Amino acid sequence: MPKVLISDKMSPLAENVFKARGIEVDVKSGMSPEELKACIGDYDGLAIRSATKATPEILEAATNMKVIGRAGIGVDNVNIAAATGRGIVVMNTPFGNSITTAEHAISLLMAVARQIPQANASTHIGKWEKSRFMGVELMGKTLGIIGCGNIGSVVADRAQGLKMKVIGYDPYLSPERAEDLGIEKVDTDELFARADFISLHTPLTDATKNIINADAIAKMKDGVRIVNCARGGLVVEEDLKAGLESGKVAGAALDVFSSEPATDNILFGMENLVATPHLGAATTEAQEKVAEQVAEQMADYLLNGAVTNALNMPSVSAEEAPKLRPYMKLAEQLGSFAGQATKTAYEEITVEYDGLVAELNTKPLTAAILQGLLAPLMEGVNMVSAPVIAKERNIKLSEVTSESSGAYQTLIKVTVKTETQTRSIAGTLFNGTDPRIVEVKGITIDADLGPNMLFITNQDKPGFIGALGTTLGDAGVNIATFSLGRASEGGDAIALIEIDGSPDQSLIDDICALEHVVMVKAMQF
Repeated sequence: MPKVLISDKMSPLAENVFKARGIEVDVKSGMSPEELKACIGDYDGLAIRSATKATPEILEAATNMKVIGRAGIGVDNVNIAAATGRGIVVMNTPFGNSITTAEHAISLLMAVARQIPQANASTHIGKWEKSRFMGVELMGKTLGIIGCGNIGSVVADRAQGLKMKVIGYDPYLSPERAEDLGIEKVDTDELFARADFISLHTPLTDATKNIINADAIAKMKDGVRIVNCARGGLVVEEDLKAGLESGKVAGAALDVFSSEPATDNILFGMENLVATPHLGAATTEAQEKVAEQVAEQMADYLLNGAVTNALNMPSVSAEEAPKLRPYMKLAEQLGSFAGQATKTAYEEITVEYDGLVAELNTKPLTAAILQGLLAPLMEGVNMVSAPVIAKERNIKLSEVTSESSGAYQTLIKVTVKTETQTRSIAGTLFNGTDPRIVEVKGITIDADLGPNMLFITNQDKPGFIGALGTTLGDAGVNIATFSLGRASEGGDAIALIEIDGSPDQSLIDDICALEHVVMVKAMQF
């Protein structure tokens, strides 16, 4: 039974979901890094919010860990590279708090436009400074949204309801999607020049870090107002402070800061700043939703192999997982066969999907093939880490799909080019569930792969099969299955033989010594 640790404060719904799915769960919030490191090796899954830091040191101790689930969007507290290297799937819940965060952004937009927090504080201490808090209307103003994804698109919709004109910068926003959202797509310079209000809704990446800096502020309208409910690192706080002091920026509203918890910040105390303590997702509805979602996602993965909202692995829906399962076995077998048969460095890998398999989600299948290919070369490689390792080694990967079928209704073919040769292997499913090898090096064959296999290439000459049988018999090795194929009469031939038990090196040497044998390779599956 899988075992999961919830290490941050989270809605009880998460614990209830795990238990209802038959998964053992422990709730231990507030642990120190040392305490977490001491116990994390016992768990298959880790459910967190923002407090737990999944550092390389913690992940190194997570010897059984298969999945980390973040109840929320941001995964700044998870070292994704280290998790990927250890084959751990990292998931988040990008949709669970979209509405809540968007509503908070709109609230801050109104608050900074009408100076509501400052007016509230003044009124509470007995002042009646009606003329001091002169605001501006939102109607008719231009809102510039940086990042038009899940949250940004909701903000755009709400702003349009307030009769604002919305322009947006997002390099991944298609013209069709922009039109559907009612957003005019622009570049950053145009957005800065035209926007009366700017709202940030982009993840923190190398491209977006410090996107609001002195140069950007200089390009903005005089009296612009800035709202940030995304990530603190998007704004250079020293530059924003200078803009607020000069009046270039009329006001700003921040829910996030460069360092959190932000108990001290150079912006604190400024009259034209509205600040909240990272409340974007802080509603009861959102916290319950993301807790329930992350638990469901993790349970689906641990129990069924379904992958949802993963940041380092192709997604596989709960509906797709059963259909893909037999193909996953076939894909790994094909990759493993090619990997065990190859002795020199990979340069190119081409995967062809023909017939029924081409209609499925092939990304996880390619990951399984890469896992099989690389596993003979290194320990601990899996579907998560294999694509990253292949990329790091500059292995060129190509996928080709064709829904038309040839001799087989469904076929996967893997071609591996190395420094010295090009090798191919193809397989299909019999009865929809049974993996079968049907081609090796262009030679047709029909073979099941068992735990212990002998792969032999030889010249197609009389006497070979008898000599091989005698050699195996003399060594006390029993044959389970025996599959043969040849390119032409008297030409190149191959044999795939399942045997009971793993052969020792002396048996391999004896087979290599037989007449007509070109190569012998012991393989395990």
